[in-house]
Amino acid sequence: MEAHEQPHAHDHDLDARVKRRLLISIALTALIFVAELVGGYLTNSLALMTDAAHVFMDVFALSLSFFAIYIAEMPPTEKRTYGLHRVEVFVSFINSFVLILLTIFIFYKGLIRFWNPEPVESVGMLVVASIGLVVNLIVAMWLHRYAVSDLNVKSAFIHVVGDAAASVGVIAAAVIIYFTAWFKADPLISMLIGLIIMNGAVKIIRESSHILLEGVPRDIDLSMVREEILSFEGVAGVHSLHIWSICHNVYALSAHVDVIPTQRWRMGEIFGEINEKLAHDHHIFYTTLQAECSGCNPNDIYGKIAHKERGHIH
Repeated sequence: MEAHEQPHAHDHDLDARVKRRLLISIALTALIFVAELVGGYLTNSLALMTDAAHVFMDVFALSLSFFAIYIAEMPPTEKRTYGLHRVEVFVSFINSFVLILLTIFIFYKGLIRFWNPEPVESVGMLVVASIGLVVNLIVAMWLHRYAVSDLNVKSAFIHVVGDAAASVGVIAAAVIIYFTAWFKADPLISMLIGLIIMNGAVKIIRESSHILLEGVPRDIDLSMVREEILSFEGVAGVHSLHIWSICHNVYALSAHVDVIPTQRWRMGEIFGEINEKLAHDHHIFYTTLQAECSGCNPNDIYGKIAHKERGHIH
C-alpha cells in the first residue's frame, strides 16, 4: 500500500515575481558589465577588469537562474516523471564551477601584474567602481528575499553580493593609488576579489552536489524522522528509509513501514497521520510508504542498494 502527498512544488505567483526581479537585475548588471569593461580598459585597471569579468558571470548566473525557473515550470513527462526541477540545482553547480575557473585565471593575471606593476588611472577607476557598487547593492536587495529559500536564486545572489564586495575593494585600491601611487594595490585587490569569488563558489558547489548525489537535506535529521514514524500507534518498525531533495526546497521520502497485524485495518489512517507529520514538521510532501515487503531485511534501516541482474527478484 502506498500513500502520497503531492502539493504543487512551486508557487506560480512567487515564481512570476522572482522572474520579474531577475529580468530587471539582468538588465542593470549587464549595463555595469559594459561600463566596467570599458572603464577597466581605459584606466588600465586589472582590478576593474577582474570585477567586470565577475559582473559578466553575474549576468550569466542571473540569466541561467531565470532560465531554470522557466524550465522547472514544465510539466512531468513519461521520460522525466519529476519534471525538470533538477535543472535549477544543475545550473547552480555549473555557475559556481565556472567561477572557480575564472578565479584561477584572476590569480594568474594578478601575480604577473603584482611583480610587474603598471600605472593605473585612479580617478576613472574610482568613478566606475562606485557606480558598480550602487547598482550591485540595488540588485542584491531585490534578490535577498528570495535567496533565503531558493538555492537557484541564492547562487545568483552570492554572485551579486560578491561583486558588491569586489567593488568596495576596487574603490579602496583606487584611493590608495591616488594618494600613494602604489600600483601594486590594483593586482592585490584583484586577487582578493578572486578569494571572495572562490569562497562563494565552493559553498554553492558543496550544496548543489549534495542534492545531485541525493543526500539527506541538511536541515533534516534522518534519525529523528525515523523515531517520529515509530512513535505512531500501530507502527512496529521502519526500514529502507530514504530522504532526498528533488530540487532546492522540494523533499521526498520513501520507506517500508511495518504495521502491527491487528492494526492493518487502519493502515490508511496511519499513513495519513505520518504524511501530515512529515509535511508539517519537515517540509516533506512527496512520500511513498510501503506497508509490507516480502524478502526485506527489517534491520536494514537505509535499504542498501545492490546491483542485480535483470530478472533477479531478491
